[in-house]
Amino acid sequence: MSTTLHATPNYFVPEPSKYPALAALGLFFVILGAGMWINEFDWGKYSLAFGLLWFLGVLFRWFSASIGESQHGSYGRNVDLSFRWSMSWFIFSEVMFFGAFFAALWWTRAHALPSLGNSDNAILWPGFHAIWPSAAVGATGSPAGIVEPFTTMTPFWLPTVNTALLLTSAVTLTIAHHALIAGKRAKTIGFMWLTVLLGLVFLFVQAYEYHHAYQEFNLKLSSGTYGSTFFMLTGFHGFHVFVGMLMLLFITLRLQKGHFSAERHFGFEGAAWYWHFVDVVWLGLYVVVYWL
Repeated sequence: MSTTLHATPNYFVPEPSKYPALAALGLFFVILGAGMWINEFDWGKYSLAFGLLWFLGVLFRWFSASIGESQHGSYGRNVDLSFRWSMSWFIFSEVMFFGAFFAALWWTRAHALPSLGNSDNAILWPGFHAIWPSAAVGATGSPAGIVEPFTTMTPFWLPTVNTALLLTSAVTLTIAHHALIAGKRAKTIGFMWLTVLLGLVFLFVQAYEYHHAYQEFNLKLSSGTYGSTFFMLTGFHGFHVFVGMLMLLFITLRLQKGHFSAERHFGFEGAAWYWHFVDVVWLGLYVVVYWL
């Protein structure tokens, strides 16, 4: 049974918080360490590790405080509405993020590559053929032979398996949501754990796909425009799956503690919105990257 109390109807104004400043301090050590490590200062990696641990610790305390405020009824309908708008704008920003990478892929294939292969550039790039994908040395985007031959990825079978996993996870998450609304907490928790497991399996399959691409297909980030766009799009999506899986994991743990009710469960809904967004992005990737 949920422990949520009756919420106040108006806005909740929290006490002054030290967490933003502490989080910024952790990020300072992250950026400092990353910059020094890239410039071959060995101590940079320790600064990076310290900053990450500090930042994650602050987030844990910060989120715990927010959960406590929610469970004690501090968040009313106006706060709930602001959370919904915030999550909506956040997902919109993610749409723009992936839209930029999809646009880069489209521009490369539809405009940049044909332009480089026209007669105006024949003198500058003799032997260049504007074909996609650029998989062979000398015949495509690497007339100088600086890109090693590679094999392109196809939808069979690992990407198709991952598509089935994500679509199934969308179904299990929806079932869990309806079970929560119906007051069936045990069913909700069971299907949430199944959703988390499906997300984890997706990540393992993608990791195996990357290993397969590097070892057997010689497909790398350095494999011309095809390699860079393939790994940027699928890699960033994989990171978003990881973040979404963590969201669902923490929501599941909260459900086991009795948090959320049929009437008040935006934390659950926000994570579900994000997960469904990740599913939709993957469908776009599956068609554009693997089939076209």
